[in-house]
Amino acid sequence: DKATDPSTPEKNWEYIQQFCDQVNANTESPLLALRLLAHKIQSPQEREALHALTVLETCVNNCGERFHSEIAKFRFLNELIKVLSPKYYGIWSSEKVKLRVTEVIFSWTVWFPQEVKIQDAYQMLKKQGIVKEDPKLPEDKILPPPSPRPQNSIFDTDEEKSKLLARLLKSSHPEDLQAANRLIQSVVREEQEKSAQVSRRVNTIREVSENVKLMDELLENYRRQELSPADQETLQTLFQRCEKLRPLLFRLASEAVADNEVLAEILQANDKLTWALGLYRQVVASQ
Repeated sequence: DKATDPSTPEKNWEYIQQFCDQVNANTESPLLALRLLAHKIQSPQEREALHALTVLETCVNNCGERFHSEIAKFRFLNELIKVLSPKYYGIWSSEKVKLRVTEVIFSWTVWFPQEVKIQDAYQMLKKQGIVKEDPKLPEDKILPPPSPRPQNSIFDTDEEKSKLLARLLKSSHPEDLQAANRLIQSVVREEQEKSAQVSRRVNTIREVSENVKLMDELLENYRRQELSPADQETLQTLFQRCEKLRPLLFRLASEAVADNEVLAEILQANDKLTWALGLYRQVVASQ
């Protein structure tokens, strides 16, 4: 809702990125995300529909193969076609929204040439006269070619596992193929855990930053004795939550010891948190 809020004239990239993070969180998310996006794209509010199309394009760029697989199914393509078809929502959809939907589907025919259903859906729109000519895509609308696998796949970084999988898949023995299947499943679980770790880190660091900022503002009002009882309670709750975030940051740091850049980001968040907790004790104790 926040990523597609029609009351917001500009694209809200923070919430769009959060939506993408949720899509990447587990295997069921792409299907659920596309159900939500289809509903928003079909909105009678032009701005909400346009925001939803931006979210869709961003997900295509950032959410990998599972998401690409779902957009290439008639189940989702038909929801986009309804926005263009005069038999459905095409009667009242704005020309701007219809043009964007056409651009999106056409851009997928360029970047996903192997997806037959996307090609068929677009050709059907042309045969029915709903799309009269191919749209000219501005540079910022053309999607970059997707990678065949998510970046930093374990099979890309672990040469030994990659060679083992290739050997097992070439075998004609059933037990080797079963072993290949078990290897793929274990790697998928490993990559899902890696993705979950990234999501936990991003969300925790964001929460630290937001809490520290709010605590700083409330403490400034506390100094001036301008804090209402409700805000004083909020300040105390924030302090307690920030104390609980410290051990979480230490755990994240122990997971990231091999990545200097990530570790530096976590330690910087810890410094902010330590400063905010110290300031709270200093200000509240002094009064």
